[in-house]
Amino acid sequence: MTTVALDPRAGRRCHNALNSLHAAHYFSPDLGRELGALGVTHPRAVNFAVRAAALGPVGAGAVTAAFYNYKHELVARHVPAVWATATPEQVLAARARAVDATLRRLLGEEALRSAEMAEAARLALRAAEACSRGARPLYSAHADLPVPEEPHLAYWHAATLLREHRGDGHLVALMSAGLDGLEAVVTHTATGKGMTPKWVRDTRGWTREDWDAASGRLRERGLLDEDGELTEQGVALREGVERETDRLDRAPYDHLGADGVARLTELGTAFARAALAAGAFPADLLGKR
Repeated sequence: MTTVALDPRAGRRCHNALNSLHAAHYFSPDLGRELGALGVTHPRAVNFAVRAAALGPVGAGAVTAAFYNYKHELVARHVPAVWATATPEQVLAARARAVDATLRRLLGEEALRSAEMAEAARLALRAAEACSRGARPLYSAHADLPVPEEPHLAYWHAATLLREHRGDGHLVALMSAGLDGLEAVVTHTATGKGMTPKWVRDTRGWTREDWDAASGRLRERGLLDEDGELTEQGVALREGVERETDRLDRAPYDHLGADGVARLTELGTAFARAALAAGAFPADLLGKR
């Protein structure tokens, strides 16, 4: 039997499709409602709690380290105080209810019960079997959680595992490239594929002065020009970061195989497009300005 070689960027494309659906819950009113019922009402506290809950009742230092591009002072305003309001176990249960409600609203009951959703869950879980725990705290913590029985929640769980596995490896690539947390998002925004500066500052706790200082450091390194655009050197550095992230994240997709990755990408893209069409994300989320 002939084995089809996996395209070097196939894992990245697959991840992007799965991650789009995973990320929708961060912008969902269902999440705010569920966490609000527990007494967690500040949007930043909600974000820190739901993503960090799998780690247990950790302090601000662990969250800042694992999340990488948030200002520590913002994290410390909400962590570990949030655990006095709601335990990690309560937060995880609330997150699961919010994800269920969000997917039902964005995709519809027919899609959730479809053979395609069940197939996507099987494929994504199969890929996640080859994820590795070493130096991957967010992936490893989520890997300790049970796999939900319902296919749409199992698919979302597997997408979370694959997202955090790639994300943890991405931080290694960023550090190797000499980009701190804010410099990482400034250069990502400059690619046109990241969040706008306003969204970064509002959600990550950075000030305009912080942003300008990071941009200045990047200009001194020859990575940004005076207009805030990536230079040729900056483009090369970002491309190198993505290639290294691909390399560190290759195992799950090699494990699934080229045909499986292609099929999972096809299914994941369809679900992500349906969610996007249903208004999953703010219209002004992405862009350079």
